Amino acid sequence: MIRIASVPASHVYVRHLTVPDGEEPTLRLPDPIPENGRKVPGGWWPPVMLDPAWISSNHRSFDAFHVHFGFDAIARPTMNDIVHELRTHNIPLIYTVHDLRNPHHPSPGAHRELLDVLIPAADELITLTPGAAEYTAREWDRDCTVLPHPHVIDPEMFELPRSKTPTFTVGVHVKSLRPNMDPFPVLDTLSETITTLPGARLRINVHNELFDPENHWYAPEAASRLTEYARRPGVDVVIHEYFSDDELWEYLMGLSVSVLPYRFGTHSGWMEACHDLGTAVIVPSCGYYSEQQNCQVYGFDEHHFDAASLDLAVRRTYGQQPDRATWASRARQRRGLSKIHHDIYERALG
Repeated sequence: MIRIASVPASHVYVRHLTVPDGEEPTLRLPDPIPENGRKVPGGWWPPVMLDPAWISSNHRSFDAFHVHFGFDAIARPTMNDIVHELRTHNIPLIYTVHDLRNPHHPSPGAHRELLDVLIPAADELITLTPGAAEYTAREWDRDCTVLPHPHVIDPEMFELPRSKTPTFTVGVHVKSLRPNMDPFPVLDTLSETITTLPGARLRINVHNELFDPENHWYAPEAASRLTEYARRPGVDVVIHEYFSDDELWEYLMGLSVSVLPYRFGTHSGWMEACHDLGTAVIVPSCGYYSEQQNCQVYGFDEHHFDAASLDLAVRRTYGQQPDRATWASRARQRRGLSKIHHDIYERALG
C-alpha cells in the first residue's frame, strides 16, 4: 500500500478521492494536530505537514507528498525548503492545481510566487478542468492530468427530496466578503430581474462577522449596504453565523439557483455541492468554473461586468429543472478517481 502525506487529508475533496465501498489501495496519513490545537472547519490550518522540520522528522512514515490546499501563509523560501527536504529524502511531490488565482488574496503576486515553486518542482500535476491544464501548460510548460471534482455531500444526502415550492428563489451567499467577491453589481441586477419573473425572489445570505467590530471581517459600510437590499421588492437578507454542513445543504436545497459573485478564482466546491443537491448554478466567466459542471455563465471578472448576460442566465434557469447527481454516478466516479490517483502515485514513485 502506498502511503501518502496528503496536505490536508481531512478536506472533503481529499476524503472523497477514496473507494466508497471497497478496499482503498492508498493510505493517506491523518492530519497532524498542531501544538496549539487550533482547528477550523475542513481540517487543521495551516497544515503541520507543510514544514521542512516535520518532513525531516517524519519522512520514513510516507512514500509520497501530495499538496492540495493550506499553503496560503507559507513564504516562498519555506516552500523552497519543503521541496529541498523532499528531494533530500527522494520523496516525490504531487500537486493538485486547485487554485491558479487564490480567492483569499486581493492580488495574485503571493500565490503566483508559490506556484512558481510548486508547479516546476512537482513530479506529477493534477487539475480539475481542461482550461486550467491549458493555462498551466502555457505558463509553466507542464502537463496536468485532468480529473473531475468528486462529490461534496454525504451519500445519504443524495436521496433527500427537494422542496416542491413554486417559488423561484435566486440565492447569493456573500459569506464574509472574501477578496474575490464583489456582490453589489450582481445584486443590483438580480434585484431588478426577479421583479419581472412571476413568483421569483432573491435571497442574500451574509455572515454576521461583517457586523462585529471585534472581528477580522468587520465591514460596516458593506454590511449596511447589503442590508439595504431588504427594502427592495422580493428581496430577503439573512444574517447568520457560519452554517454547519447540514444547515448549508438545507439552504442550498431551498434555492432554485445559486449565483456565484466572483471577480476572480479558478474552481469551486460550492457548485459541486449544488450539483449533488439539484440546485442550478450561475457562474462568472472568470476562472474555469464553467468547465466543472453544466451551468449558466455570465460575464464577470476583474475588468468588466455584463449585467445583460446575468439577466439572461437567470431567465434561462427560470422554470427549468436542473441536473442532479446520483449517488451511483458519484460512487462510480470515486472509484475511478481512487484508481487514477493510485496510478499517478505509482508513476511518481517509479
